[in-house]
Amino acid sequence: MTRQFTVGYLIGSLATESINRKLAMALVKVAPPEFHMTEIPIRDLPLYSYDYDADYPPEGRALKDAIAAVDAVLFVSPEYNRSIPGPLKNAIDWASRPWGTNSFSRKPTAVIGTSPGAIGTAVMQQDLKAVLSFCDSPQMNAPEAYIQFTPGLITDDGDITNDGTADFLRTWMEEFHQFTRRVLAALAESQ
Repeated sequence: MTRQFTVGYLIGSLATESINRKLAMALVKVAPPEFHMTEIPIRDLPLYSYDYDADYPPEGRALKDAIAAVDAVLFVSPEYNRSIPGPLKNAIDWASRPWGTNSFSRKPTAVIGTSPGAIGTAVMQQDLKAVLSFCDSPQMNAPEAYIQFTPGLITDDGDITNDGTADFLRTWMEEFHQFTRRVLAALAESQ
C-alpha cells in the first residue's frame, strides 16, 4: 500500500486575487495521489513579538497545531521588494517560536512562487531557504521552480492552460513527493 502524506501549504500573499493563490490551487490539482493537500491559513496572525511566548494567542497555537498535523510544508509565495512577504515571514516567526518549539524542525519543505517578472520569485526563494535552514527544515533544493505568470496561465479555478507548464508543475510535485518520502524514511530510521 502506498503511504499517504498530508502536505500543508502556506500562501505568502494575503490578496484575494493573488496569482500565488491560483498557483497553489493548480498545485493541488496536479499533486500526486499520495498527497493530501490542505491550506494553512496565516491571514489572522497578529504581528509576532516574544512578549507572546509565555502565553501564545489562539491564532499562534492554531498555526503551530496545523503545522504539527502535516507531514510536509509547501510554501507558495510572491516576492515583495526582492524578499519574503511580511505576512509569510511573520507566520514563520510564530511557528518557530518560542525557543525549543520550532514547528519546522525536521519537517520536509519546498518553495515555489510566481510573479509577472522574468525571474519569478528567485530572490525571495533564496531568502526563504536561508530562513528555513536556520529553522532546521529539510528542503527540496532541486528542481527549482520560478514561474513567470502571464495573463491566463492559470484560471481562477486552478486550471493550467499551458501544457508545458502543467507538465512541469506535475513533475515538480512528484519530485516533492519523492523528497518527502525519502526525508521521512531517513528520519524514521534515525530514531
